[in-house]
Amino acid sequence: MSQGSNFVDYVKICCRSGHGGAGSAHLHRDKHTSMGGPDGGDGGRGGHVIVKGNAQLWTLLHLKFRKHVIAGDGESGSSGTSTGKTGRDEILEVPLGTIARDAETGEILFEINEDGETRILTDGGRGGLGNWHFKSPTQQTPRFAQPGEPGKEEWNILELKLLADVGLVGFPNAGKSTLLSVVSAAKPEIADYAFTTLVPNLGIVAYRGHRSFVMADIPGIIEGASQGKGLGIRFLKHIERNAVLLFMVPADTNRSIKEEFDILLKELNEYNPELMHKPRVLAITKSDMLDEELMAEMKKEVPADIPSVFISSVAQKNIDQLKDLLWAEINKQ
Repeated sequence: MSQGSNFVDYVKICCRSGHGGAGSAHLHRDKHTSMGGPDGGDGGRGGHVIVKGNAQLWTLLHLKFRKHVIAGDGESGSSGTSTGKTGRDEILEVPLGTIARDAETGEILFEINEDGETRILTDGGRGGLGNWHFKSPTQQTPRFAQPGEPGKEEWNILELKLLADVGLVGFPNAGKSTLLSVVSAAKPEIADYAFTTLVPNLGIVAYRGHRSFVMADIPGIIEGASQGKGLGIRFLKHIERNAVLLFMVPADTNRSIKEEFDILLKELNEYNPELMHKPRVLAITKSDMLDEELMAEMKKEVPADIPSVFISSVAQKNIDQLKDLLWAEINKQ
């Protein structure tokens, strides 16, 4: 199974939390007391549906076929003011960078960013109060207790935004997948047509002295991606999590390097202006095609305010220099 079919970044699930147990209306009895005071315990709370961060996971694949998640009901209270047992919680483990939202309103409920972090997605019903809570000077032996609160049933969406140190930004065929296959052990599908990369590919890039960083190849954005053209918005959201954006412009572009870079920036800005504050590095790819003279000409077109490097993934040209630039930017963070 390729990484493509394994990578699931969106699941919609029906969550049902447990009902709270009923409070008990028991009256105390023992061999000395035929009719004592109230001693009915409270009902146990219903089970929650809980989301928990797990740094070992990188996809929501394991939840793809779980359409219904049902937590346990709380048990009823009993005599001797014994509280009923709490219902069984259902815990959904998710990768870091997972957002939970309400499926009906689209509202973001929370985001999981740390290993072991837990948040309640659908809370269980509260247990009912036992009759001893209702004892008063005027009512010495209340013979009633509260029923438990019902659980909830709701549809929720879990959506993954990738956590990566470097996000690759470029039009289709800018050489992003090729770079990732050269600098990491990721094996993205590589072909010369738009949208080969239909899912983000993650690669661990080895750096000097046993250090490493995570690079994410995000499917090529085309002009109009922020309006949902092409594969736009679904994938652009993955860029939001990256610390550094590596813009990739091929040396054989029909436009000038500056023009192509400006269009990529404009797409990004229209999609989410906050992305404009992220550190950027520019790589001019496929530069093994250039002779010295042509490269000198093209260097004049490169924006001066951004660290840049001419690379060729196929010829392994300046790849270490690119890693140095990226490492420096990541660690400025």
